[in-house]
Amino acid sequence: METDYQLAFELAPVGLVLSRNRAMVDCNRHVCDMFGASRELMVGQSFQILYPSADEYERLGAHMAPILNAKGYYSDNRIMKRANGELFWCHVTGRSLHREDPHAAGIWSFEDLSAQRPVKADLTGREREVAARLLEGLTSKEIGKILNISHRTVEIYRARLMRKYGASTAADLVHKLVA
Repeated sequence: METDYQLAFELAPVGLVLSRNRAMVDCNRHVCDMFGASRELMVGQSFQILYPSADEYERLGAHMAPILNAKGYYSDNRIMKRANGELFWCHVTGRSLHREDPHAAGIWSFEDLSAQRPVKADLTGREREVAARLLEGLTSKEIGKILNISHRTVEIYRARLMRKYGASTAADLVHKLVA
């Protein structure tokens, strides 16, 4: 029996996107359903349409490039944006097909985490980035290093998150982010 790779791509249990220079070359039905857009609307578009802001798109692209270059793959949990503007937590994993030029071509998977982790508060882009790293169990110093900001700045964002979520401790904040 011959393997039908196109059928496997189309029926995969996660959203899949083939990319070239941070634009979507093809995507499967699952990713269209997840983001609430048709294949015709997504193919040929920049990944920027899936991000809450252009700034987050640019910052994350710059952050991912050296990791993709070194390892060939990248993975994280982040807040993404559906076509209707709704924000949701998403697990994103990608593999670069050309490590020396990591954004040249790749394959990306998207898994909707909104059932386990709803977005509850109106957060800024940087607050979303800090929240995602807190959920990974990173310290302020580790988050600062990743985001190229001081650990004290991270602590300011963490304090803002705690106020927005009504959390009394860092552990309480993490609990409320995932609850």
